[in-house]
Amino acid sequence: MASLMTSGGPGAPVATAGFIVPATLRNTQLSHGKVALRGSSTGNGEATPILSTNCMQAAGIAAAVAAFAASGHHRRAKFATASQAAAVRTVPMAGVTVPHLSQQPHQQQKSLRGARMIVCAGNELPEGHKLRVAVVGGGPGGASCADSLAKAGIETYLIERKLDNCKPCGGAIPLCMLEEFDLPTNIVDRKVRKMTMISPTNKEVQIGSTLADDEFIGMVRREVLDDFLRQRAKKNGATLINGLFMGMTMPQSKTEPYVLTYNDLNQDNKGAKRTLEVDVVIGGDGANSRVAKAIEAGDYEYAIAFQERMRIPEDKMEYYKERAEMYVGEDVSPDFYAWVFPKCDHVAVGTGTVIDKKGIQKYQQGIRDRARSRIEGGEILRVEAHPIPEHPRPRRVNGRAAL
Repeated sequence: MASLMTSGGPGAPVATAGFIVPATLRNTQLSHGKVALRGSSTGNGEATPILSTNCMQAAGIAAAVAAFAASGHHRRAKFATASQAAAVRTVPMAGVTVPHLSQQPHQQQKSLRGARMIVCAGNELPEGHKLRVAVVGGGPGGASCADSLAKAGIETYLIERKLDNCKPCGGAIPLCMLEEFDLPTNIVDRKVRKMTMISPTNKEVQIGSTLADDEFIGMVRREVLDDFLRQRAKKNGATLINGLFMGMTMPQSKTEPYVLTYNDLNQDNKGAKRTLEVDVVIGGDGANSRVAKAIEAGDYEYAIAFQERMRIPEDKMEYYKERAEMYVGEDVSPDFYAWVFPKCDHVAVGTGTVIDKKGIQKYQQGIRDRARSRIEGGEILRVEAHPIPEHPRPRRVNGRAAL
């Protein structure tokens, strides 16, 4: 019926050091009841982790600098360089033509340029049967995936348990993401043009002085961004299900469907047990993924992130009008970084760690103390904590199910 593969890993946006890094599904092709969302990663095509956990603190700083550096680049990255384009050849795959990048002798270093999720239909579908795909998890990755599938004409179901969910995320997005994901500027709370990096001894480094007048880092609230992406997927044809995914029955043959079980959380049928039969399953349900468990994807390392939304006095909020702060030091995190990022009418104060998850409350107190003079008198509006994936699982594809 259908098969799934991954190449290079990031077939959806991933949160790297608090910054949402875009990588979309592209090149959709429909032909006689089949579909191919295709692409490849340059290099040898193997899936490898982007960052090791022992460099996360440095990666946080690098992400901020890279985001500022990228903020002025409005154009999307090309699929391949000129030399790579010359090496493109096509191979037939289930009745469709899929571009393939030949390995060049000098290409030793792996690259994430052009990395995408590949989804292709296998044999001919039975007459009158339309490919059905379930995407579990309605965050930026799952919602963007569902949107691309729905726009391609695929019967798509997007399952999300909390439609108002807010994960502890700095919410900073580069300017190029607005164009790549076709995001309206009205979902951006703040246009940050100044970044203050603060050392363990409280020495400050200012970043952003070279930005042009129209360049900025967008600060968004996840509840706003995620909802926009989900509603767009729904508008483009995806069926949005407010439900808690409980598990699925794996097919015993290539023609059998996956049978998903979920608890319906709509007001009219709250808690009712439902089932859904689909041909393909895509798991975008985060660090505690039940899809990953069902396909025996294996264990992996994760971080714990903790964040407080805080409304501070107006004079202090003025300081953060166009500014975000990142703190490093053993008092705020042994391996990550802490942040104070502005939102619409408040700031987000948070931190994270991989190696000392039990100490997360201590590190949150550390960022409160370090930023005390700038957030003093603030009122805590909400507290958010959640595990954050740090790298891909050992196994990401099993049959027609993928993460």
